[in-house]
Amino acid sequence: MLSDGQVTEFAERGYLIVPRAVPGDLLDKAGRRASALVAADPPADDKRGPHFYFLDTGKEPDLLAPLTGSHAVGLAESLAGRGTLETPGQVQVALNIPPFPHRPGIPHIDASNPEPVDDPDLSTFTLLAGVLLTDQVAEDSGNLWVWPGTHLTHAAYFREHGPGAFCAYPPVDLPEPVQVTGRAGDLLLAHYLLGHNIGGNFASDQTRRALYYRVSATGHEARRAAFLQDTWLDYAPIRARLAR
Repeated sequence: MLSDGQVTEFAERGYLIVPRAVPGDLLDKAGRRASALVAADPPADDKRGPHFYFLDTGKEPDLLAPLTGSHAVGLAESLAGRGTLETPGQVQVALNIPPFPHRPGIPHIDASNPEPVDDPDLSTFTLLAGVLLTDQVAEDSGNLWVWPGTHLTHAAYFREHGPGAFCAYPPVDLPEPVQVTGRAGDLLLAHYLLGHNIGGNFASDQTRRALYYRVSATGHEARRAAFLQDTWLDYAPIRARLAR
């Protein structure tokens, strides 16, 4: 279970890093499977920066186990409620290959349309769970960038303009970004509405590797439009805490 302080941090900042959430045996198996994927279908020799593999979790037990075979799901349920989270159908193996001299300008949320459209595809989910497969203790080493608090400002924007304004780049005021750092086995939990982006990898000579799972609460699909406008709709423990 997460501590009260960790839940408060998530509520305020929209993300949380939990150290050493995944044990070494699960991490080793996932790392070997990721290496096999790269060996079987390697990036181009001149590829730099992000490179992804999207896989069916039903066919990838070693890549799903860091989430479902560890304390990670229980930690996430500290935010969403016990027994509320569905097993994701997909896992993303995310590489960031050096040297990649990049600094992102603005964040995005995961949406298929960059700007508002007449009939947006509300392909939302509840939270992003990420497991680091490699150490990222220094900045500019392939780190994920996040914009703390934007889970709240994005929801406020959609309340004002309606879910029809849903897009990857809502025009909101932005705080200073933070680069996520951690060690292999650390768990990232991030609200769906948190603005984030891919960072550069030019302070390291190591390819950054991470697993990402897009996790939904049971019944999320039926309340996607409401979820965009209500930050804590899928997060009963946080909603109850804020109501006190």
